[in-house]
Amino acid sequence: MRTVREAMTRTVVTAPEQAPFKELVRMMREYRVSAVPIVGASGTIVGVVSEADLLLKEAPDVLTPHMFQGKVHREERRKAEGMVAHDLMTHPAVTIGPEAPVTEAARVMHEHRVKRLPVVDDEGRIQGVVSRVDLLADYLRDDAEILEDVRAILRQELLLEVDAVTATVDQGVVRLEGEVERRTLVPSIWDRVRGVEGVVGIDERLTWQLDDTIIPVSPVPWVGF
Repeated sequence: MRTVREAMTRTVVTAPEQAPFKELVRMMREYRVSAVPIVGASGTIVGVVSEADLLLKEAPDVLTPHMFQGKVHREERRKAEGMVAHDLMTHPAVTIGPEAPVTEAARVMHEHRVKRLPVVDDEGRIQGVVSRVDLLADYLRDDAEILEDVRAILRQELLLEVDAVTATVDQGVVRLEGEVERRTLVPSIWDRVRGVEGVVGIDERLTWQLDDTIIPVSPVPWVGF
């Protein structure tokens, strides 16, 4: 499984906590990024300023006072009134470690609805940044490379006979044909093949000799009276 370290971009644009609003806008436009990590005096990440944070200044309802303000509205108003990164940023920052699998990075992005994740070491220092586009790079793998990995799983890990299951790959879609000994092997094959980097989907057409998902019913012993 590919790690975040292998997928991330190592050149990261950062800004200090006192960076002015206009400077943050300039950085986003110049470097074509949607968010800027904010670092403190010690060099560790303290938050992130995104385009969404800056655009709150354009939302008139945010600055309108409300008698009963919820936590979200108070946070948005703070950002809308902010003039430097410290007051504009979202904190704590959503980050990920360099040794995390890319699947974990994808889960965190989806869960927090962010497009980019700062990659930090154990002390909170930025090592890089990973974006959605970086995670999609796996799907550019050559079909021949994917097929080699799939065959290794079938033969070496699952110990299937060479002629038991035939695998082919076309545009990242793995087609599996053949017959296995037991039906309960099919989910294991599916799970392992689905985990191969670059697999877009599986066209599974396997049959089995024994349906071991069926529990035989023992006959009720006859008792005479």
